[in-house]
Amino acid sequence: MKKLVALFLACGLMLLPGVDSVAQRAIATATVTPDTFKYLPPGREAYLHYAGETDAALQQDVLGVWFPRTIDNEHGGFYSDFTRDWQRSKSHGKFSVFQGRMTWISAEVVMRRPELRDQYLPYVRHGVDYLKNVMWDKQYGGFFWGLGDDGKVSSAFTDGKHLYGISFCIYGLAAAYQADHDPSALALAQEAFRWNEVHAHDSVNEGYYEWLQRDGTPVQATPYDAVIHESPLGVGPVGYKSMNTHIHLLEAYTELYAVWKDDTLRQRLEELLHLVRDTISVEPGAMNLYFTNSWHALPDHDSYGHDVEATYLMQEAAAALGKSSDIRTERVGRMLTDHALAYGWDEARGGIFHSGAFAGKPDDLLKEWWVQMESLNTLLLLHEKYGAQTDIYWRDFQKQWQFIQRYQIDSQFHGDYSLIKPDGTPTSTAKGVIWKAAYHDGRALLNVSERLRRLATAAPAGQQSGSH
Repeated sequence: MKKLVALFLACGLMLLPGVDSVAQRAIATATVTPDTFKYLPPGREAYLHYAGETDAALQQDVLGVWFPRTIDNEHGGFYSDFTRDWQRSKSHGKFSVFQGRMTWISAEVVMRRPELRDQYLPYVRHGVDYLKNVMWDKQYGGFFWGLGDDGKVSSAFTDGKHLYGISFCIYGLAAAYQADHDPSALALAQEAFRWNEVHAHDSVNEGYYEWLQRDGTPVQATPYDAVIHESPLGVGPVGYKSMNTHIHLLEAYTELYAVWKDDTLRQRLEELLHLVRDTISVEPGAMNLYFTNSWHALPDHDSYGHDVEATYLMQEAAAALGKSSDIRTERVGRMLTDHALAYGWDEARGGIFHSGAFAGKPDDLLKEWWVQMESLNTLLLLHEKYGAQTDIYWRDFQKQWQFIQRYQIDSQFHGDYSLIKPDGTPTSTAKGVIWKAAYHDGRALLNVSERLRRLATAAPAGQQSGSH
């Protein structure tokens, strides 16, 4: 976690949704010669063109490189560490987040790509087996934050438990149940949800305590202690609440609610949507990152990628709750993405920078693979909703995709580079680490290719509208 140093300044700037202000967007532009940009006006031919390209990338740069090589037949679960040419590198153990994400994407492929069902259904079962028989703590309940390859407690992860990791285990199990109808997958997801309720839910202030001891006791921050302690792997400060964990609990509970219409689960899903939308998200379009347990924000930076990801996750949760036309959710979500485009967008090359003060130039100009993919997903979602009003999201969708094709994807060995520097070169050529699964890019490309085909179906042949 970065040091909590950037103060949130009082600012009267308010971005109007859909307004493309040249002055605002120029703030984030790198001082490089702009790349050649090919613009296709929105219409059936353009939608089908990009649907074909994103489908091909899904096959070549996500599914084709991760599977089946990620399957660990020796220790169980999914192997995470790979070199640029997809050879196994030194293992860093089995991380709950990675295991849940790989189970989830396997299940999504089963459900959304019928031609691959027979290949991926064994992968789903492989993931569920590991979560059920190894990652779940049979003594105290809850999923371990991580384990060694031998399935034992590891000093790298400790024997603690984190709601961020548990959320992805629930996410993977709920999707696995949808794909395979295995009652044990649903039962374990339900048990994990109830474990969270007993040990981690904050009944006074709402939300969840995040870092817990093995027996489920929340680890609290020490009052008036000036030292902020980080949880293992730097996911956030111990004893505090975070945006990141709560948006992914929202995501996981949305997935679980699709298969289990439990009243308490619905209450928590509504609670999480309210917290993400109305407490964590603030004008002029940023999300605070860290909070005290009573939801007082701590000073830090604006993570542009989480802003655009939350736009999608909030709308998905609202739809699951039967509120697909929730005006408040749509307004806040659009505000978050508009702000990220105004301050974090690279007008010269495309792509979204990592982070910065919420009203000023970005201070971290690296471009992370998951940010680019989640942005691609959200930009097309917003084009579908607001394309009749403005072509800005369609324009930026295309520029974002062209950035990904030029810089983020490795055309020789396939797959995504993790981090791209402002000059377009990767910081590392490693393709797999415990934080980098087939989840962000897999979901984005699945969603984008399907949404493009829906848009193409709705658009008459030969339709070309909009301007640039």
